[in-house]
Amino acid sequence: MYGENDKQRLLNDSRIIRNRLKIEATIFNANTILELQKEFGSFQNWFLFHHPKTKLEWVKLFKKTFKFTGGEIVGEFLMSIGYLDGAHTKKCYIYPKIVSSKPKWMENKKTNLNLV
Repeated sequence: MYGENDKQRLLNDSRIIRNRLKIEATIFNANTILELQKEFGSFQNWFLFHHPKTKLEWVKLFKKTFKFTGGEIVGEFLMSIGYLDGAHTKKCYIYPKIVSSKPKWMENKKTNLNLV
């Protein structure tokens, strides 16, 4: 529901990156998530509907669905929510905790390919 006044307020806010295209993309992406929630019941259900995918497939889907989403952003986001591995190596002390949480990337080793 953001309008021009909201966009202008954000463009004047020195605490954030004041790039009109990024602000408009953020508003667009928020509205897209609201639509996905309506269609799938939740944003998580949208992920479950598309799982499993390789990183390259996820990037293509994100670029088709959202704005300002490239390989780096999509990869980091998917690692942070457990849909791609790579956030911790097997030698990392936290790795056993990650594995015990049974992240989505472990369900299908094919999706374990961290491409792009």
